[in-house]
Amino acid sequence: MYSLKRQLLLWLLLPQLVLWLAGALFSYRLAGRYANEAVDATLAQAVRSLSRQVKPMGNGLLIDFPRAAQDVLEADPSDKLLYTVSSPPGKFILGNRNLPSPPPTPASPPLGEARFYDGQLEDPDGGVQQSPVRVAALYLQFGDDPRAQQMMLVQVARSSANRELLFRRLLIDTMLPLSLLIVLMSMIVWAGVGAGLAPISRLRRLVEGRKPNDLRPIELDAAPQELRSLAQAINDLLASVRHNVQGQRRFISDAAHQLRTPLAGLKSQSELALAEAPPGPLTTRLARVHESATRSAHLVNQLLALARTEPESVTRQPLTRLDLVRLAREATAEMVPRALQQEVDLGFEEEDEPSPAIEVMGIHLLLREALVNIVDNAIRYAGRGATVTVHVARPPQLPGQVTLTVSDNGPGLAPDIEDKVFERFFRGTQEGNGCGLGLSIVKEIVERHSGSVEARNLLPQGLQVTVRLPAAMAV
Repeated sequence: MYSLKRQLLLWLLLPQLVLWLAGALFSYRLAGRYANEAVDATLAQAVRSLSRQVKPMGNGLLIDFPRAAQDVLEADPSDKLLYTVSSPPGKFILGNRNLPSPPPTPASPPLGEARFYDGQLEDPDGGVQQSPVRVAALYLQFGDDPRAQQMMLVQVARSSANRELLFRRLLIDTMLPLSLLIVLMSMIVWAGVGAGLAPISRLRRLVEGRKPNDLRPIELDAAPQELRSLAQAINDLLASVRHNVQGQRRFISDAAHQLRTPLAGLKSQSELALAEAPPGPLTTRLARVHESATRSAHLVNQLLALARTEPESVTRQPLTRLDLVRLAREATAEMVPRALQQEVDLGFEEEDEPSPAIEVMGIHLLLREALVNIVDNAIRYAGRGATVTVHVARPPQLPGQVTLTVSDNGPGLAPDIEDKVFERFFRGTQEGNGCGLGLSIVKEIVERHSGSVEARNLLPQGLQVTVRLPAAMAV
């Protein structure tokens, strides 16, 4: 996948790597040049000193090279100086026979000027290369007769081991600070890119942590100009969606309000007509009209309750400290006539010993609506002769939580639809005149109060709906 951070790091770190390689190559050449200059300086001094020990005498040479001077040159076995004197060049006179000869030159070799070159020590027995050396060669003329001048070659060589050691030390001393600087710069670039892209991560967290119905504008005041433009574009889109959704909600709410009165009138008139009409086909049709009016009135009431649970409505209502036991007891008492009509035994289960109030922070109207919907759903589908029990507790295994349960001994739910009963307009059975909004309203209300709700079957039969809410903090 395309990564903006990876691209930025690539474009920032790749030039640094190229510069580091260029610096390494430059330092390599520089270190080699300085190492050669240091070694060549000592070789030049040595070859000139040795040439001064070879003194012309007539047409011959006087070599004044005592054993002590030779011991000084060869004192260090790891870095001893090797020397050769030959006249004419190539005809050995003094020193080591296996020093490499100077490279050929197109013209006559320069006199009195040291030449430097690299070579290999030759094995006198087989001419096999042994070890690399750095050699200084000096050509001199001697003789009293200018017309019969003779040529002499003085060579001094030193092993390349110390030169390589000096070369490595120069290279390390040069490259180590440069490498540390590159690493430090890379870390700074990495941290800078991460800090520069942090607003994108904050924007992602602001968006991905939202619920689908949360259409509030995104707040990103500290973002750079480019990202602020993106956030503004997203906010404009959210505002457009919010406007459309609010229009739909207003339409549903207004339509429900407008339908309540005529539906209530239709329901009343159908009841009167049923009471006065003689038995017959007309009574059957009136009963169907009355059933449809009752179902429509229930649907309208559920739509109004659903509109009250929307985020915009909830945020406008303050949270208050509520005694959940008292609220459940009152709501259960209000539903008793409905239960008696359906021949259902409805009751509120009290604790054996009086306990302090179980309080939650919530909206009284919405929590009562949720409880009434759960109890109404149990009465509606448990069946005649069933038992419905409401219970409120503070379970010890869930500290800081309050549970409200509504249990019945009805037929329960099919195992594959336990998780679907909280979806809007989903009905677990076609019996009754429900509209599939009761438990979805309960879920909306409970989630607005930072709680959770679940439904599970009981053994041997029955259904239990459990609501969990955070307990109010002690005052």
